[in-house]
Amino acid sequence: MGRCIILRKKEDAKIYFDEIENSYAKNAKVWRFIYSWLDTLIFAIVAIAIIFTFLFRFVTVNGKSMTPTLHNGDCLSVSAIRTHYERGDIIVITQPNQLNEPLIKRVIAVGGDTVDINFADGTVKVNGERLNESYIAEPTNRMFDVAFPVTVPEGCVFVMGDNRNDSLDSRSTIVGMIDERYVLGKAGIRIFPLGDWKIN
Repeated sequence: MGRCIILRKKEDAKIYFDEIENSYAKNAKVWRFIYSWLDTLIFAIVAIAIIFTFLFRFVTVNGKSMTPTLHNGDCLSVSAIRTHYERGDIIVITQPNQLNEPLIKRVIAVGGDTVDINFADGTVKVNGERLNESYIAEPTNRMFDVAFPVTVPEGCVFVMGDNRNDSLDSRSTIVGMIDERYVLGKAGIRIFPLGDWKIN
């Protein structure tokens, strides 16, 4: 009788330790899954942070200076990887100004270009050639305090809003020429409102 009891105790012990081992194996598998999931999540968060810090950002249009191309409240993706900008690019400007706010404008001329504006007939010329500005709301009739013609310094851009007669831009010394180092990036696509992605 004693032998049977001892044998049963050994069997019970084996079953007990088997259960512990199986439980440990299951827990280890669960923790491996959790660690794997957390590792993936952390990597994704870091990747997203890098992308939106160095490659792309989102900005919201404030005001109507870029009408009819952009409207108040539009949300745009901005590519921050460029360091050189071309005529026609729509850019986000962080250069300090008296308005104390970022600006969204269109590049009209780059370093070395000469800009001339005839405010009587509303035409804009760059290097003697009249621009074909299909994107503007109306001809450029509004003057500020910059005398034309004017040559854009190297490393700078001359910008204007598409809503020419309701835009404070490089025609005014309040904004002036924009140092390219203060350009946050080029507007890429319109995120909001939905379905109207393209920016001309």
